[in-house]
Amino acid sequence: MALPPLVEPAAELSVDEIRRYSRHLIIPDVGMDGQKRLKNAKVLAVGAGGLGSPTLLYLAAAGVGTLGIIDFDTVDESNLQRQIIHGVSDVGTPKAESAARSIAEVNPLVNVVIHNTALDRDNVKEIFSQYDLIVDGTDNFATRYMVNDAAVLLGKPYVWGSIYRFDGQASVFWEEHGPCYRCLYPEPPPPGMVPSCAEGGVLGVLCASIGSIQVNEAIKLITGIGEPLVGRLMVYDALEMEYRKIKVRKDPNCALCGENPTVTDLLEDYEDFCGAVSEEAQEAITGSTISVRELKDWQDSGKDIFLVDVREPAEWEINRIPGATLIPKGEILSGAALAKFPQDKQIVLHCKSGVRSAEALAALKSAGFKDAVHVQGGIVAWVNLIDPSLPSY
Repeated sequence: MALPPLVEPAAELSVDEIRRYSRHLIIPDVGMDGQKRLKNAKVLAVGAGGLGSPTLLYLAAAGVGTLGIIDFDTVDESNLQRQIIHGVSDVGTPKAESAARSIAEVNPLVNVVIHNTALDRDNVKEIFSQYDLIVDGTDNFATRYMVNDAAVLLGKPYVWGSIYRFDGQASVFWEEHGPCYRCLYPEPPPPGMVPSCAEGGVLGVLCASIGSIQVNEAIKLITGIGEPLVGRLMVYDALEMEYRKIKVRKDPNCALCGENPTVTDLLEDYEDFCGAVSEEAQEAITGSTISVRELKDWQDSGKDIFLVDVREPAEWEINRIPGATLIPKGEILSGAALAKFPQDKQIVLHCKSGVRSAEALAALKSAGFKDAVHVQGGIVAWVNLIDPSLPSY
């Protein structure tokens, strides 16, 4: 369904702006009026990473007058495969600042507002209230639910995108005109069920595919042209080169925007709501967690341990802790690999960061390996604290 323009048009365009945006101005559906609305719009990009990179660049190129960037992370070399707003010279600098510099190169007429901070319960409403539209490019469920809840409570529309390996999704959530994110996903997936991009990977160019859809939707909302993806989920399969649209209806029983809402304010703890690890894993790691320094001490002292890497084979090819044996988490959870574990050695599990090894530890303990432990921080901590010569990812 068509929606009215989100913002009023600016008073005028300068001669420089008319020259710059001439290819927009000669499109009848956009024209002078639409470009003035873009100039007057205030859009916040949540994240300056994979999706935030093309989103920010194309919003700037389109002439959105004010662009907000919220990101507390710094540019890492592994970001450059997909986060095209950053370059080699930006490694180690705050992403929000790096993105702002790139935007200035694309379009110096855009006013950029930097929020070099983590988005949290205490600041999300105050920051969102400064903008007409939110574009969400986050990669974790806790922040996605918080963005949705804040947007609904403030009456703000937002454009959502998600990417993983070769698959992407995009939609527009606006409680006033359709469903919210909780209508689509009433509850987060079980802990460990959906790996992050850092664990599962993402095809770099997929960011451009989904990010461009997000910008397209933002422009439609701002100018009031076309039919935005309100009540529709766009699903993209890059391997099959297939786009599908799925209808998403407003859920009358939605905890946030339903007829009898039970969520009337921001949650106290979104990390707890989404659960970094399952209750079983949390119970299993209590008293059964060691640091990478303890692991190194055990190795140096000759302690008889069976060190198991529960990551995937592709990750194993990138880096590995000396002496480890690869047994992917899925084989442990299914029980297929239990016969590989000795009864007479200290079993030590690790993954990339500690989440998957915690889930594998729970499965091992339930199978009778009560003395097994896992390594806090996984191979990321090992690279940072023990062996920086290993490549990171």
